[in-house]
Amino acid sequence: MLLKYFYDDKLAQASYLVGCQAAGEAIVIDPARDIEQYVQTAKANGVQIVGVTETHIHADFLSGARELAARLGAVLYLTDEGGPQWRYAYAAGYSHRLLKDGDTFQIGKLAFEVLHTPGHTPEHIALLLTDVGSPANEPIGIFTGDFVFVGDVGRPDLLEKAANVSGSAEELARQMFHSLTRFKQLPDYLQVWPGHGAGSACGKAIGAVQSSTVGYEKRTNWALQHENEQEFVQSLLAGQPEPPTYFAMMKHWNKVGPRLVQQIAAPVHAEASISVVEAWTKRGVVVDTRPPGLFAKKHVPGVINLPYDKSFPTWAGWLLDYERPVYLLADQQSVPAVLKDLQSIGLDQVAGVMDPAVYELACDSRLESYAEITPGEAREQVQAGQLYVLDVRYQKEWEAGAIPGAKHIMLGYLPERMQELPRDTPILVQCKSGRRSAVAVSLLRANGFSRVQNLLGGFDEWARQGFPIAR
Repeated sequence: MLLKYFYDDKLAQASYLVGCQAAGEAIVIDPARDIEQYVQTAKANGVQIVGVTETHIHADFLSGARELAARLGAVLYLTDEGGPQWRYAYAAGYSHRLLKDGDTFQIGKLAFEVLHTPGHTPEHIALLLTDVGSPANEPIGIFTGDFVFVGDVGRPDLLEKAANVSGSAEELARQMFHSLTRFKQLPDYLQVWPGHGAGSACGKAIGAVQSSTVGYEKRTNWALQHENEQEFVQSLLAGQPEPPTYFAMMKHWNKVGPRLVQQIAAPVHAEASISVVEAWTKRGVVVDTRPPGLFAKKHVPGVINLPYDKSFPTWAGWLLDYERPVYLLADQQSVPAVLKDLQSIGLDQVAGVMDPAVYELACDSRLESYAEITPGEAREQVQAGQLYVLDVRYQKEWEAGAIPGAKHIMLGYLPERMQELPRDTPILVQCKSGRRSAVAVSLLRANGFSRVQNLLGGFDEWARQGFPIAR
């Protein structure tokens, strides 16, 4: 048996290629949109991808299931649980099989048994894997998707919070309780292969370890310690992180079928020209991927700063308009990776790309900068009420302590709440370290807030210097 693990550390998303080497066949479980990684791995290991399956209709990334079916002719093995509203609309166009609780299917000598595990979503399934060609002929492990993670379970409130399915959160939390009761009956030795790791918004306390066992999770996972349903529901719904607004679009597109990658228009690679960048700002959204410090010193008015780092696709999904063209300022070496990351969440409308070296050719009169100040420099102005302090951290961070008098608007909600901010008072933006707040500063300045500055070191540096904290 062949088992290969793939992990997108920017989206904290796991997928798997499972192959029967005797038959030369393989299946991909919960594939990302970029399928080349699976195609090359299968080729290197002498197996052919003949199937693709998903544990549920994903909300946090665009699936590669349709891509594999279209490119390779792989059979789609898809959930048929949860009711007609949670069926894959595109499946009829490809060879497929719909799966119910208790169904089994094989890839070579590898048998998969379907368990309906509602809770994260109504249609969610888990897959028990057995190598029927082995002497033991017993299940080896379970692919749990967004049902059971290492140290956590899937959140039940995404449909209500991100997709506006009213009243679904509590009902799904109760379904999760009963699904976990079933999970507890599985043998302790079973390996657990989850769909996400630490950093995913699909849970609130997901561990960073790649895999676990049923027995270990029964001993250590907080969600498996509850025996009272109502207490479990309350605990599960409390403290979940803010769900990105783009999750609703991912859920819809994964249901109806994402656009095939070959249908995405390639962006124009433009020669360095400040005039072109200025024109881009009038046609769409221009994203500068340089580090915040460089952007603060020199940038074209109207451009926003999304540093190309681990959180890049998450904040791109939160902050960019899916209906407007996107233009990138990114060095040529990183452009393929940047485009792939944007496409992983359906931001396919990149119309133009330019190297940030354009700034070296421009006269400073056509550029602007913004101020970055330290907590020591800001303290007296804050205490005197001379600065409007905007905290863009997550709700959980805000509740743990804040700069006295600060206004809280989490970064992801800033585009829809800018009207709450004053235009006649200097604004000091802060987050935990100064990185998210730099994004917020660029966003505000691009929308006409000229008196905005960033707190270097953020709340952590403010607290480290012993300055006042409101709790």
